[in-house]
Amino acid sequence: MTGNRQRLIYLAPALFVVALGLIWRSHIFPLSPFAKKYGADALWALLVFLLIRLIQSRARIWASAGIAFGISVAVELSQLYHAAWIDTMRATWLGSLILGSVFNWPDIPAYALGIIVGILIDLRLPR
Repeated sequence: MTGNRQRLIYLAPALFVVALGLIWRSHIFPLSPFAKKYGADALWALLVFLLIRLIQSRARIWASAGIAFGISVAVELSQLYHAAWIDTMRATWLGSLILGSVFNWPDIPAYALGIIVGILIDLRLPR
């Protein structure tokens, strides 16, 4: 399979995860606050993993997982930093979705779970 076709295989799951994440955070699913919060975190990290695979489809899966986890943890740790410019970005709907707003260490295991799901999805995709 050519590189571009292989990359496109990751586009459909990534778009599905975006849609599911937006629905997940809405009031459409009657989820507990715990499931809503940490499920959304897992979906966010899953999306990061799929986007990395979309960009670097030929990279080793564990390298992609490590990069996705590193980005997820870095974004979480960045929530400890407060400057006017980044807090202004976090105050927007899109900025809040991408950057989060408040550091919460239990988010990190949720990110790991999302990336593990990503690995399992990746192993099932056609090559």
